[in-house]
Amino acid sequence: MIWFFLISGLFLGWSLGANDAANVFGTAVGTRMVRFKVAALISSLFVILGAVMAGSGTTETLGALGAVDAIAGSFTVALMAAITVAWMTRTALPVSTTQAIVGAIIGWDFFTRSPIDLRVLSKIIGSWILSPVLAALLAMALYFIFRCCLNRARIHMLRLDAYTRTGLILVGALGAYSLGANNIANVMGVFVHASPFQDVHVFDLFVFSGTRQLFLLGGVAIAVGIYTYSQRMMTTVGNDIFQLTPVLALIVVLAQSLVLLIFASKSLQGALIAIGLPPIPLVPVSSSQAIIGAILGVGLVKGGKGLNYRILFKISLGWILTPVMAAVLSFIALFFMQNVFELEVIHKESPHPVAQRVERVDRADAGDALPHHEPERPAARPLHQADDPVIWNPNQPNELVGQDGNQTPGPAGRRMNPADSLVERQAMTVADSLHVVVADTTVPPYRQNELNKP
Repeated sequence: MIWFFLISGLFLGWSLGANDAANVFGTAVGTRMVRFKVAALISSLFVILGAVMAGSGTTETLGALGAVDAIAGSFTVALMAAITVAWMTRTALPVSTTQAIVGAIIGWDFFTRSPIDLRVLSKIIGSWILSPVLAALLAMALYFIFRCCLNRARIHMLRLDAYTRTGLILVGALGAYSLGANNIANVMGVFVHASPFQDVHVFDLFVFSGTRQLFLLGGVAIAVGIYTYSQRMMTTVGNDIFQLTPVLALIVVLAQSLVLLIFASKSLQGALIAIGLPPIPLVPVSSSQAIIGAILGVGLVKGGKGLNYRILFKISLGWILTPVMAAVLSFIALFFMQNVFELEVIHKESPHPVAQRVERVDRADAGDALPHHEPERPAARPLHQADDPVIWNPNQPNELVGQDGNQTPGPAGRRMNPADSLVERQAMTVADSLHVVVADTTVPPYRQNELNKP
């Protein structure tokens, strides 16, 4: 059953490989500098490495936005995000998997009435705006650097072609690694809090954690998507927006790779903090947005002529519709999952600590076995009478005593007071219905007898 629920995450990984991962070698394949099979092999290998070795940073951010802690909820959220991306991919639009999963998580937050961390959400949305702008600026800067170096070096055209081809492969490998490190959170991030895998010790050399096992599965799913369905998207990115020369393709891929690496590197974040600069948030950013921002940057440097603004408008519209569509689909699917299939999409917990204490005492009186972390009732303690209410003292969890207080230094019970808060009064009402009195540790022992008088 666990593997069935993970299918949606694998489907989302396939969708990311078919859509976002095409951006890594799209310009190289579109300019015919690198064959598709070579690009797919290198992308697959380095995506998996990036996911397993450096994918934890951005996953924490998605977990803060919505900690989907039930496996059925994780399945539904990932499935709706994957359906959104797959539908957009059929229209040949390089949409954002990041936006799809964020929209689906927000749909889960609304359905379960979980609080949305607006600070985290603002970071993620800010990255959607910042990443294409940063990619455009980097592409512009790299263009001027490359032009200056090439004009001075005066490299022969055939040698320049060989250097460019090698550079596209190396930069593509870096881009694939950055994609795996940054975007694996989109694929398996919602399963981390409900992970079915246990840590594995490999010959006492290192520990292969359950989270890394999830990332490995997600990386393999991305690789399958690259091989089976990414060639069409590579053509769109490489030719339809702006006609790129091989050198411009190298600049675009390098700018996009640097943007993905910047938003996924814990080392860079630590270095910025160490020198007193504001850290860059570790958030999953869209490789589609980064690559299109880079293409737009070099297009503007070249005078803006040749840019296909109609395609850019369609892509921008897809970026807006993707999170909205994913959120709506996620909300509807979660309703059916919970009410039709009767599956738990969120773990329910006791609403208040006092209520948990009351439930614990009631279970102890009923003779139920307590979890290992709860204090057990002493076997030699005398039983109280049926009409003698039990007192629970939060500061002394092992003490279950009668109203006469023989087992504690003085009586320790109290009745409801008009000055009590609403939560305290509700808890005391529940306690009375269970024939339990919650101890008041704020009143001195010598005055607690007065409170117990009718």
